[in-house]
Amino acid sequence: MRRMLASEILPIELGQGTLIGRVWSNRGSGPSVVLLDNHVVRDLSSVSATMAGLLELPDLNNQMRDRRQFPALGELDDFLSDGGNEGPAGSLLAPCDLQAIKAAGVTFASSMLERVIEEKAKGDPMRAADIRSALRQIVGDNLRGVKAGSDAARDVKALLQKMDLWSQYLEVGIGADAEIFTKAQPMSAVGTGSRVGINPISSWNNPEPEVVLAVNSRGVIVGASLGNDVNLRDVEGRSALLLGKAKDNNASCAIGPFIRLLDESFAVSDIEELTVTLTVSGPDGFQLAGESPMSAISRSPSDLVDHTIGASHQYPDGFMLFLGTMFSPIEDRKAPGSGFTHEIGDEVRISVPSIGTLINWVDHCDVIPSWTFGTLNLIRNLAGRGLIGRV
Repeated sequence: MRRMLASEILPIELGQGTLIGRVWSNRGSGPSVVLLDNHVVRDLSSVSATMAGLLELPDLNNQMRDRRQFPALGELDDFLSDGGNEGPAGSLLAPCDLQAIKAAGVTFASSMLERVIEEKAKGDPMRAADIRSALRQIVGDNLRGVKAGSDAARDVKALLQKMDLWSQYLEVGIGADAEIFTKAQPMSAVGTGSRVGINPISSWNNPEPEVVLAVNSRGVIVGASLGNDVNLRDVEGRSALLLGKAKDNNASCAIGPFIRLLDESFAVSDIEELTVTLTVSGPDGFQLAGESPMSAISRSPSDLVDHTIGASHQYPDGFMLFLGTMFSPIEDRKAPGSGFTHEIGDEVRISVPSIGTLINWVDHCDVIPSWTFGTLNLIRNLAGRGLIGRV
């Protein structure tokens, strides 16, 4: 790990839009919801002590239009890592707290075949190349032109079932119902500058760069951030019933650096046109780069929100929703045919110019300090600071 600079993580269009987030403030002795005013971090505790509560407020952008009314906690650089994920003023946290952390799986047709390959290979990367070749002979390199739930999707299903190649991943990818799962517990996500965790049982894993929606309890999309839905391909490939073990481990969920609120300059239609870029830089000199254009998503962000919340399922504290990725790295890193997997010390950068850059370093889950600051600790901390009435 190395010290980050504010210029590395901020959006290119810094003067446009509103960025909100969370920091651990050494001055306040706890987590604070903050507003970014250029490079100045301003405390929003007078408005709401929690991000979940803040995103419930009506006309949120107007309430924060006069940014100088909120006290400054310091410059953003003062909250960035000096190698231990803490600057002199504190550290950046994931920009969510009480919200559920949900994820939509298999939402990009271009990556669906990789999910099928994981399942058919039973966690063995050496079998993946042969299965990948067999699938391509039937459906080509991807299923991009197939709309979920359409007649064409049903025809593809019938063909692959006949070839004994139909998969539960394709069922949720192009079928009527989306896959929505719990990625991590509230309060457990790490922020920019932290280490992300790989369970040491895994030898075949990868980052998943994604747009993450901030959605309030009414199902309204309030803003967007970036996320890394770290995935253990060998574990999930052994059985889809191991999804929890493949996805939800200590520090295996990263969100940040901030939430950009929707406004006249940033709408859901803009989210649908974003391109998420990923770079992995290894201590061994390995370099990997890729991108995931949201225009290739098989289900719209609004549709995925509708699959998550409704008459049958509510989220009174709101939720963060990972939208999925089309990026499934297959470049060999070690032996031929072994595909890509992380090495300890990898630097992972996930970027969108209008939102910013999420930067994390890879380590094993059991080496990274355990997650201990949960909801009870948050309530106790806010009560001790006299903020419990502003939740």
